[in-house]
Amino acid sequence: MAYKIIWSPEAIHTFDSVIEYLEAHWTHREIIKLIQRANDIEHLLEKNPYLFRGSDKENIHEALVTKHNLLLYQINDEEKLVELLSFWDTRQNPKKKSSGD
Repeated sequence: MAYKIIWSPEAIHTFDSVIEYLEAHWTHREIIKLIQRANDIEHLLEKNPYLFRGSDKENIHEALVTKHNLLLYQINDEEKLVELLSFWDTRQNPKKKSSGD
């Protein structure tokens, strides 16, 4: 049975922020690449949410979307859910990494 993917409000906000940054500083091509890669990762998570590495926080996993963007998510096996928590810019200070705190 496939896992259902849900986006937290924080994941929506941080993903939108990345898109806004790309719109202001990069080309449409980079936006399309990011969206495609995020969709690819969603499909992988539906089939195997344990595919990506765990983080230093309990029950939080990390998927590298691009070399500058990391997706933080958690798994609920009982309900067969994967909740996308946040997109994080890998150039930021690691101590600032949000994971739904």
